[in-house]
Amino acid sequence: QVQLVESGGGLVQAGDSLRLSCANSGRTFLRSPMAWFRQAPGKERDFVAIIMWSGGSAYYADSVKGRFTISRENAKNTVYLQMNSLKPEEPAVYYCAASPLLSDYDDPRTYNYWGQGTQVTVSS
Repeated sequence: QVQLVESGGGLVQAGDSLRLSCANSGRTFLRSPMAWFRQAPGKERDFVAIIMWSGGSAYYADSVKGRFTISRENAKNTVYLQMNSLKPEEPAVYYCAASPLLSDYDDPRTYNYWGQGTQVTVSS
């Protein structure tokens, strides 16, 4: 069983930083690229970042390049998203996901596993 659990969300002011975590607490050891998506109320779920199993390669949405950093610690079955300089237009539920089709990793429909999401609220 794979169970992804996000944590670290909360209420922050614009310009603040936040670090999200996503741990696989299930019984199945998950060797997979892992990604972060976000979804604002009434909006589609958008790709944020993905990191490969080795941690050696990562890719970001243009909107977060230079501000967000994805990383993983495989010994802890955990992936992180360091979010700096948060913008007022970035309040959303942030989800981690795993086991995508690598040919289309920015499409949420290709992912097999999802966490429950963690809310990030950005005030101005």
